Amino acid sequence: MVMGADSGPGAPSAVPWRKVLYERQPFPDNYVDRRFLEELRRNVRVRHYRYWGVVREAGLVAQQLSCVAAFLTLWWYMEEGQLPPSTLLMAGLLCALLGYGLYEALGASRAGGRTRLADLQSAAIFLAFTFGFSPVLKTLTESVSTDTVYAMSAMMLLAHLVSFPYAQPSPPGSLSLNAALFASVCLASRLPGALHTFAMLTCALLVFALWPCLLHRLRDRAPWGFQWAAALVSLGSVAGLASLSPGGALLLAVALLTLTLLCPLLLVRLQRHKDNIHGPWDEAEIHEDLSRFLQ
Repeated sequence: MVMGADSGPGAPSAVPWRKVLYERQPFPDNYVDRRFLEELRRNVRVRHYRYWGVVREAGLVAQQLSCVAAFLTLWWYMEEGQLPPSTLLMAGLLCALLGYGLYEALGASRAGGRTRLADLQSAAIFLAFTFGFSPVLKTLTESVSTDTVYAMSAMMLLAHLVSFPYAQPSPPGSLSLNAALFASVCLASRLPGALHTFAMLTCALLVFALWPCLLHRLRDRAPWGFQWAAALVSLGSVAGLASLSPGGALLLAVALLTLTLLCPLLLVRLQRHKDNIHGPWDEAEIHEDLSRFLQ
């Protein structure tokens, strides 16, 4: 195709322009002809989201917030002496047995050929070490002021929420789990006795380590069960917080509804305004396997 330059009246009128760098041409370096925009492509690799699919994924974020609220509610009741540690331990044992049975019923894949006996041994070792070190953990933060302990706990729980691997929460990431357990140790050290500390740390393991694994299995194998479980935990956390602070329960409910329903709606609505352009000005992508040059 023979075209003239579009840069001014002094340019040649009928010179073929070629898109090459090795040939000297009577055109400015930044010159392109009218065919340049014919290669323009919009939104080539844009993902199109469905609202209810985004709501289901956002439910994991709301679920972790509900777990943090439920854990803080249980800790408050134990600190005030309204929840005996034996009651919490029995409830935790019952929930652990039911959850483990449900996890096995959903066809959980076992990594490294682990057996049920190995799982039982791991649980027994954790309980034994936690019970044995409970008096030490109880006095761990005696030299630290209560305000500092509460501030550290709040920061660690926030770090847990931020660093939690929501895309693949089974097993939880080391950073998020360590942050949650650190906050649990700080809060448990302010409880009245060593048995309270042991019960609180056992509850923290169930809430922050084992429950996300079961929830992830429910999401993959039984979506309807995931929805009901997430709804019940959210309602339970709001109801528990309402018994302590109605205003706090209202804020938690608003936060959960915003995360679960409003934010996915905004994401889906804003997708129509996305405008990614692709064309000959993009950087070159090498698709050939160049590993042989690295050997």
